[in-house]
Amino acid sequence: MELVPSSQNIRQILATDTPLIDVRAPVEFQQGSMPAAINLPLMNDDERAAVGTCYKQEGSKKAVELGHKLVSGNNKLERIAAWVNTCQQHTSGYICCARGGMRSHIVQSWLKEVGIEYPLISGGYKALRQAAIDAINELTQRPIILVGGCTGNGKTTLVHHLADGIDLEGIAHHRGSSFGRTLQPQFPQATFENHLAVTLLKKAENHHRWVLEDEGRAIGTNSLPSVLRAQMENAAIVVIEDPFDLRLERLKSEYFDRMIQEFVGYFGEEKGWLEYKEYLHHGLFAIRKRLGSQRTIELTRLLDVALTEQEKTGETRVHYSWLCPLLNEYYDPMYRYQLAKKQQRILFQGTYQEIEHWLVNY
Repeated sequence: MELVPSSQNIRQILATDTPLIDVRAPVEFQQGSMPAAINLPLMNDDERAAVGTCYKQEGSKKAVELGHKLVSGNNKLERIAAWVNTCQQHTSGYICCARGGMRSHIVQSWLKEVGIEYPLISGGYKALRQAAIDAINELTQRPIILVGGCTGNGKTTLVHHLADGIDLEGIAHHRGSSFGRTLQPQFPQATFENHLAVTLLKKAENHHRWVLEDEGRAIGTNSLPSVLRAQMENAAIVVIEDPFDLRLERLKSEYFDRMIQEFVGYFGEEKGWLEYKEYLHHGLFAIRKRLGSQRTIELTRLLDVALTEQEKTGETRVHYSWLCPLLNEYYDPMYRYQLAKKQQRILFQGTYQEIEHWLVNY
C-alpha cells in the first residue's frame, strides 16, 4: 500500500501529530525534523556516508548494492524489529525519508514482507518541510496583536494561556534574554520553524488572529521567520504595566526558584548548583559591554554574595541586590526606548489582568 497524501492531507497529518517514522540518517534528522517524527534510520551516518561516496565514484547500482550489504543480517533484523514495534504502537502513521524515494520504499517493502502495510509520505521530509513553510507564510498574514511590557510583567505567561496565543519562547526553548537559557536545548532553525508551523496549524481552524509576545528578531539561537517578523513590525501592541514589586516576585519565581529546582533536579545537588551559578554568571557576562566593565564587576560581586546566601539559607530574594539595579539601569531603559519607537501602534496599556480582559473581549 502506498498512500500519497495531498498538500491538504499533509497539513492534517502535521496538525494532528500523526506519527512519522523518519528513516533518514541521524545527521539529517538533527538538521531538521517534524514534531511527531520518530527517527529510526535505515542507515546510520557512517553507512549513509559510505553509500554516498560509492554513488559518486561508482554510480547508483553499486551504491544500492553497498547499502544492502551494509544493512543486512542482524543489523537488518534489529532495524526491522524497531520499525515493527513502532508500527504496532502507532497503527496510523507514515514512513518518510528525505524525498520519499528509495529509503522509504525499501522500509515499506521490508515491513510488507513481515505482514505490515504502512503508507509513506510522497515527497518525504522535503514535502513536509515545504508544507510547514507554506503554512507559516499563509497563516502569519492573519491579524497579530503583540504583548509588550518590561521584564517581569508576565508577557510570556499571558500569551501561553490565551487560546489564540502563540508562545514563541516556549517553542524556542528560550526566554529571549541574556538569562533566557532553559534546560531544554534549542532546536535547529528548521525544526524550530516546523514546530511553529504545527502550532499555527493546530489553532488555525478556531482562531483568526494571533497574540504574540513583542520579540526581537531572534530568540536565543532561533531566528523568527522573515515573513512573521515583517508582520510583527507593523502589528498593534498592548502593554502590560504591573507594579515593580510584582515584577520582582515573578522574576524571583521564574529565574531563581524554578531554575535552581530544575538544575538540581536534572544534575543532582552538587553539579546542579555549579550549573545554576554558571547560568547566572553567564547571563551577566553576556551583557557586560552594555553595562560597562566597572558596573559588571560590581553586579557580579553582588551576585556572588547573593549566591552564597541562597546556598546557605535557601532564600532567593537576596538576588534583588543585583537584579533591581539591573532592571533599573539596563533592561527597563532599553525596553522603554524600543517601545517609544512603536508608540503609535499601542492600542491599550494596563495591568496584567486588564490586558488579559481586553484581549479576551477585544
